[in-house]
Amino acid sequence: MMQDDKLISVIVTAYNIEKYLPRCVDSLLAQTYEPMEIILVDDGSTDGTAGICDEYARKSSLIRVIHKENGGPSSARNEGLKIAKGDYIGYVDGDDWTEPDMYKDMLRACLDTGAQIAICSYRQVGEGAEEVHPTGKVLSLSRQEALELYISGNPQYHIYHSVWSKLFERKVIEDIRFPEGRKSEDIMYTTWALTRASKCVFLDTLYYNYMVDRRGSIMNSRLHERRFQDEIPFWKEQMKYLKGLGMEELAEKAAYQFYRKMVFYYVDFRDKGMKQSGKDLIALLRGEKQEIKEIYVKKFVATGDKARMKLILFSPIAYYWGVKVYDKFVIPLRNKL
Repeated sequence: MMQDDKLISVIVTAYNIEKYLPRCVDSLLAQTYEPMEIILVDDGSTDGTAGICDEYARKSSLIRVIHKENGGPSSARNEGLKIAKGDYIGYVDGDDWTEPDMYKDMLRACLDTGAQIAICSYRQVGEGAEEVHPTGKVLSLSRQEALELYISGNPQYHIYHSVWSKLFERKVIEDIRFPEGRKSEDIMYTTWALTRASKCVFLDTLYYNYMVDRRGSIMNSRLHERRFQDEIPFWKEQMKYLKGLGMEELAEKAAYQFYRKMVFYYVDFRDKGMKQSGKDLIALLRGEKQEIKEIYVKKFVATGDKARMKLILFSPIAYYWGVKVYDKFVIPLRNKL
């Protein structure tokens, strides 16, 4: 055995993914690290997913299976956590898959740097996938540096809120659980975890393969509901939580990023023909005009974002068509120069 015999528990959520689950489990069985345990949580599937889980458990002693009533990814992960024995915890969505050295390299990075959380870059797979260019670098981050990357974003070293790109030391997440009954639950789970860790490590290598266009996935359905009932309340909870910890500037930066997202969401709703959702979003922004005004005078707010916010609050339709003209004519012209 290697790396001090630290046990890694990987919790896999599986709901009606019989077509994708074997690829996921095979990728975990091919991991170059041991000891590992793989916990497959069948979240009340109605297709062949449950049988596939049981078949893998019969074939490999590394695999344990939980069958439960359907409760969503949060409920499934929480059930997996109840039986996980690992010193470190990883999460995988059952329609995605991992590269062979993912957990070996992430654990080694934790042990080498003293980090409690390892974060890796990931590859998007499918229609609309964004191309990325990893550097292969390993960055040791303080709590403040990790939170800054997570909240404010970075085009190269991107800390996404989803937990599947991370390996958590058990002690950091021992007392936290995923909020059940809602989607986009990773927003707060990752926020809670990052504020508890004194150090993180970022591996800019594509260790995780994320499906972006699977038909019927939770992320592709009920867009209005997901954004207004799940994402927006969680982003607001994040701001409140950071402020409550005394991280005032980070809370303000989280608010800035939230309002930037809302501007993007408006364009996305219009592109999808969801006019009422767009109107609801503008009503939200106009209802928080005073909060926006207070945030948008801060030095970290980009000049272009200030102009965009003023225009969208004044005339959403003018803003939308301005974006369309810019995308159609200005960007191609720039690319030619």
